Amino acid sequence: MNELLLAQCDPKAPLLDADTRARVLAALPGWTPDPENRLIARRFGFDNYYQTMAFVDAVAEIAHAQDHHPELLVSFNACTVSYTTHSRNGLTLNDAICAAQVSALPEASAA
Repeated sequence: MNELLLAQCDPKAPLLDADTRARVLAALPGWTPDPENRLIARRFGFDNYYQTMAFVDAVAEIAHAQDHHPELLVSFNACTVSYTTHSRNGLTLNDAICAAQVSALPEASAA
């Protein structure tokens, strides 16, 4: 979904309906929803801590630019990124936008 790579988050984004959620998730390989479809997550693995932290820094840049912030679980050779829209208690297009942009990071290719 190339349009997700260029999109800007909308603070008023509504929850995704089931059909849109399925279509968006199909366009985000590696991202999986939780059983309640309230968040999506993906684990990125790395060779070393330096690569992991470079990835975390790049994710932080996206979060700042989009004003939409993920939960990060960071270890020495991996980072799990989770997105949900807390103000909506579920998934919005904002989560998909950020997930697509994180997946497209050059640092993610080391994963």
